[in-house]
Amino acid sequence: MNAIRPIAQTDDTVTLSRADYERLLEAIEDAEDIAALEAAAAREQTLGEKAAHADYLSAELVSRLLAGEHPVRVWREHRGLSQKELAGKAAIARSYLAEIEGRKKPGSLEAYRKLANALGLTVDDLLPEHEAGSAA
Repeated sequence: MNAIRPIAQTDDTVTLSRADYERLLEAIEDAEDIAALEAAAAREQTLGEKAAHADYLSAELVSRLLAGEHPVRVWREHRGLSQKELAGKAAIARSYLAEIEGRKKPGSLEAYRKLANALGLTVDDLLPEHEAGSAA
């Protein structure tokens, strides 16, 4: 990276050229990408490849999420569970789970907490994008 040369600076601010600013942003993005790759490699080494990849979704599953399919259904199927099995693990009624997956009911925050725990995920992993702010 070329040396960054401030155009002006005070005790509180530094003014950079647009080119220097863009180079700094690229350097930050590169550093974040490298850190993410290193963290993923360390997690894989600690847990083993199969366990570390258990939370990775295939391109097909990501496409289903992007197409608007309910995240609870996608993750349930990814974990190889039937509605009955997941409902039992989460201690909620199977019919309630079906209504959540079918978007007939939004689901309570407590239901999402139970489902997330049963699936080994966070509530944020399960909330549909447009509902992420409404269940909290």
